[in-house]
Amino acid sequence: MRITIEGASEKFEHKLLDLLAEHRDELAVSVDTAWDVDRAMGFLNTLNEDARLFVRLVVESDGHLEAAVLREAFPRGLRGPTVALSYALKRGVKHGWWPEGTEAPVTVIYGGGPQDGWRQASAYEMSGEDLPVFRDALAHYDAAPRPPWDGEAPSAFAVHPVHPSWAADADVPRALYEDPPTAPNFPDGATR
Repeated sequence: MRITIEGASEKFEHKLLDLLAEHRDELAVSVDTAWDVDRAMGFLNTLNEDARLFVRLVVESDGHLEAAVLREAFPRGLRGPTVALSYALKRGVKHGWWPEGTEAPVTVIYGGGPQDGWRQASAYEMSGEDLPVFRDALAHYDAAPRPPWDGEAPSAFAVHPVHPSWAADADVPRALYEDPPTAPNFPDGATR
């Protein structure tokens, strides 16, 4: 018997969990650890730019990319992006975004034999069932609107009007609100 429950109340959830605990010897409980587009989007959103590019390159190469190609794309090394991928997977489990036991979407293939003490990565792969999911997630990620950047950062020294809720004689720092901005005057007449 397979049961899927969505949108249940917390009270119902507790009752169901109690019932499952009573009959745990008779039941086999499995958790869906497969990647879907929502989980993949969450995974991509938690990655830094290098790690996201790493995933994109593996996806665009149909799920298998030689490590030598990735080393050219990341001249500072593959450790940064691969560590970010590992931490993102752990972070998702910790926050409940995907269940424990969810496999990493990108896995490493090592060169050399099992007898070698240290083996360098020879390629990175994404499984065939995860590939279309991450293609869709990357397409959604690319289509998501980003705030425009006009290249101009706001100035911290711009002259701002006094907030309308402040009275004209309110004791507010006026140094930035005067035109031109001035330094505060101290009792001895000097500025510091």
